Amino acid sequence: MQGEVNANNRNFTNLPPIEETRWLPVTQPGVRVGELPDGRMRINLGPSHPATHGILENHLILNGETIEAVEIHTGYVHRCFEKLGEHYGYNQFLVCTDRMNYVSTPMNNIGWILAVESMMGITAPPKALVVRMIISELSRIIDHIICLGILGVDLGAFASFLYMFHKREDIYQILEKMTGARLTNTFCRVGGLEKDIYPEFVADVKKFLKTFPKVLKETDTLLTKSRIFYDRTKGVGKISGERALAYGFSGPNLRATGVDYDVRVSNPYMYYDQVDFDVPVGNDGGVYDRYLVRLEEMRQSLRIIEQLVNNIPDGAYHADIPHAYLPPKHKVYSSMEDLIYHFKIVMHGIEVPTGEHYFSTEAANGELGFTIVSRGKKSPWRVHVRRPCFWYYQAFPEIVTGGLLADAIANMSSLNVIAGELDC
Repeated sequence: MQGEVNANNRNFTNLPPIEETRWLPVTQPGVRVGELPDGRMRINLGPSHPATHGILENHLILNGETIEAVEIHTGYVHRCFEKLGEHYGYNQFLVCTDRMNYVSTPMNNIGWILAVESMMGITAPPKALVVRMIISELSRIIDHIICLGILGVDLGAFASFLYMFHKREDIYQILEKMTGARLTNTFCRVGGLEKDIYPEFVADVKKFLKTFPKVLKETDTLLTKSRIFYDRTKGVGKISGERALAYGFSGPNLRATGVDYDVRVSNPYMYYDQVDFDVPVGNDGGVYDRYLVRLEEMRQSLRIIEQLVNNIPDGAYHADIPHAYLPPKHKVYSSMEDLIYHFKIVMHGIEVPTGEHYFSTEAANGELGFTIVSRGKKSPWRVHVRRPCFWYYQAFPEIVTGGLLADAIANMSSLNVIAGELDC
């Protein structure tokens, strides 16, 4: 499973073209579900969840239990986050990034803040960067817990879901103490952190590092060698590395195909080039390999956190940039200079130099990138988000066509499609 990262083995050119999508034949206009004249069935495949209404919809043509054609629908909610980013200030846009991948929100916040800091030529102090990395890896674990837990439930293995979600709650407790919120954390600010870490932060993280490996081992025991789980996942939903790259795959779903691409290694940010971790790589890109990659990535996240939590530097948790970081409230009340800076930031915003910039990070589901076009105003002129789920969801029809209906459920769960990332 584990493989050494070879930075020279990444030739993404001359990829095969993506074939034209096989849309459903419209045999009965206006009829969305039901039996077709030739005896086949047209069904609407969930997931049945209020949050997916209008944003994640799969129309399938079934011949018995075999899927003959698939049409996917996405992007009908129109939350317009990218357009909102052109009217919000740079710190204000954090509330939108929270609601893209709402499973691991701090990673979205950090990706956006790093993009803005890169444009402004700002480097947050070491303490802020280390804490950001710890929170990022905890968030990666949360995301993988949800993916693998739900994969188990969808295949009938409910016990693993309970084991893992218990530890997910422990991470949420840390995030709640740190940020004041459990889900949409609005974590970080341009130049550093919103606030310093709380006194028990290190102790809470160390407690998680001590207890979570046991849960990982139990999950491994329950699923990895389970005959039923293995038969339901091994070789199901396979996709080659070339096809995955052609579709724009990244993250665990790409690495499961055998491509060892990880933004933390290929284009390091923060201190990822100074910590020791392995990049797990799969073989056939199927459901089982996606499961194994995410399982191992959680172990590697624990390794990263363990190296960082004992070495959190002392000092400031934000850079000395009064033109971009709000001064403490007590100084605003007592210092005219701080009052002026506070007024200018609130009223006029943070001014980012003119230019166009792209910055990406390795989020839980893959490469999360932000393109910012600035004209020197308090809001970006243009914002575009490269959200990883949007790209690999396109491959769903190709992956499941020709397989069984039950396999489509396993594929959807193992891809870990987050509906909030599909429509920005």
